[in-house]
Amino acid sequence: MIPVTSFSGKTVAVFGLGGSGLASCQALKAGGAEVIAADDNADNVARAAQAGFTTADLRTVSWANFAALILTPGAPLTHPAPHWSVLKAREVGCEVIGDVELFCRERRRHAPNAPFVAITGTNGKSTTTALIAHLMKVAGYDTQMGGNIGTAILSLEPPRMGRVHAIEMSSYQIDLAPSLDPSVGILINISEDHIDRHGTLEHYAAVKERLVAGVQQGGTAIVGVDDGWCRNIADRLDRVGKRVVRISVKNPLPDGLYVEHETIVRASGAARSEIARLGGIGSLRGLHNAQNAACASACALAMGIATDVLQNGLRSFPGLAHRMEQVGRRGNVLFVNDSKGTNADAAAHALSSFADIYWIAGGKPKAGGITGLSEYFPRIRKAYLIGEAAAEFSGTLGDRVPHDMSGTLDVAIASAARDAEISGLAEAVVLLSPACASFDQYRNFEIRGAAFRDIVQALPGVKPVV
Repeated sequence: MIPVTSFSGKTVAVFGLGGSGLASCQALKAGGAEVIAADDNADNVARAAQAGFTTADLRTVSWANFAALILTPGAPLTHPAPHWSVLKAREVGCEVIGDVELFCRERRRHAPNAPFVAITGTNGKSTTTALIAHLMKVAGYDTQMGGNIGTAILSLEPPRMGRVHAIEMSSYQIDLAPSLDPSVGILINISEDHIDRHGTLEHYAAVKERLVAGVQQGGTAIVGVDDGWCRNIADRLDRVGKRVVRISVKNPLPDGLYVEHETIVRASGAARSEIARLGGIGSLRGLHNAQNAACASACALAMGIATDVLQNGLRSFPGLAHRMEQVGRRGNVLFVNDSKGTNADAAAHALSSFADIYWIAGGKPKAGGITGLSEYFPRIRKAYLIGEAAAEFSGTLGDRVPHDMSGTLDVAIASAARDAEISGLAEAVVLLSPACASFDQYRNFEIRGAAFRDIVQALPGVKPVV
């Protein structure tokens, strides 16, 4: 835990008592603050009270003595309307911040030069964060990973020299961290997302930009420049004197890192040098993972990691659970769990990464279905449809893709495994990438992915992928 000493002797309101909220309460109390905890959910309030925190209805108490409101990222700060607790805070001039801001203040107080890597982007930030943490560990660093990827930032060990914090950040968390100042800031990409919480794409992009714009003096801003929003951001950072490393997986760059023929290349003027090779790394298949790997490699280079250590780290990266996770192999058949592919855009990444696919798809359908995936249909040898979306997906596939109405995951796996094995293909891939939510048959995508893994690993002759 990171004790928050910046509010020692002061009273602080904490709204939102999920994992990060309770961690904030514990860190503030450990640092000497008096905490008043609140939530709209009575069960969360009861848990906080049971943990020993003072709870109250913030609608009825006086705000005069509150030094700050620590707000959960799940509560809106601006759009579609500020949360009622935000309005209460603004009435009395009380600052509204989040747990990432508390971390930043503690780091500046106690270890301002401790390595702090902050990662954001519309897509790929979890994989990039996990890969950076893996590379740092391979290089021998004491590494702490958290934020949006899982562990609340204040539940990690405190910043100190020689200890790297690799922190994934959503736009909501950035919005609540006005003094965010990483030593390395990474903006992977920007596309339309979370407009309900930011009002416009322009505002969403502006919030994302703050992560790299806030990089501390002497630090490095790493920006993927394959979309127009990020290209403009990189140019603005250049103009104000930030050290910018541009990343591209689509085009060679005159300066920066780009990917060409599964090789990460560093360009500086006329000079070109090979940094690392991605070919054959199953956990980093696909153009989207090449972007993630290039961003992580730029971070490793900024941290002074040698290229041979970087290459070893890339090759040993196990990937993330439920995201193109290779769960087993039997003969010519590779089994891949991409349960996180809960919509067509996400499933497209997986479908674009393999050639001969036995595709398990379906679940609780989302708007648009799989109509946007038609360019990938030639890669699909056969589809096995499950859940509520089966009939709709069957209509979309029509005569273009052979398919079975499997209904349930166990039936789909058994059929796909059999068909893939007798195909005679050099490498057939049984791919779970549902393009659907899981809620018709499973409580969440993690449980669905775990079920896929368990069923596959119970098949006779299946061996783990090394």
